[in-house]
Amino acid sequence: MRHAIAFERDASRWPDDRERPLTPEGIRKFRKVAAQLADFAKKPGRVLASPLVRAWDTALLLQKEAGWPKPEPLPALEPGGDPNDVLAQLRRGKSSRVALVGHEPDLSRLLAVCIAGEGARVGIEMKKGGVAELRFSVPRVGGATLRWLAPPRLLLG
Repeated sequence: MRHAIAFERDASRWPDDRERPLTPEGIRKFRKVAAQLADFAKKPGRVLASPLVRAWDTALLLQKEAGWPKPEPLPALEPGGDPNDVLAQLRRGKSSRVALVGHEPDLSRLLAVCIAGEGARVGIEMKKGGVAELRFSVPRVGGATLRWLAPPRLLLG
């Protein structure tokens, strides 16, 4: 899942871009997305999120609005993170259903690596607040099947 709509980069307001928050509109819209996810997506056993404010706050909205588990920070989901580190964390986990909250273009790259392997170029675009579901037998490079990909507009009804 990609984080909800955040403010545009502005070094005068957020000298550290890691602190850039969600917009009020992003929060409002994502509350509706989270409620829809609670209705049709199976509840994960874990939620792993980038510790950057915009992703972390998106994960907290999932907890509050969808009743999903409290998020756990996963630095590998920060911008520039390595998909192999994310997959390694998934293999170490005990839950078979894990939600990830991160950033673009890294999430599209993660999806491509999971579905088609290293160096694959797969035309996937994750809109802000968008969600994809993958299925693995074991989390590994090239070992996933894309079950569905939903932009927030679809989830808003």
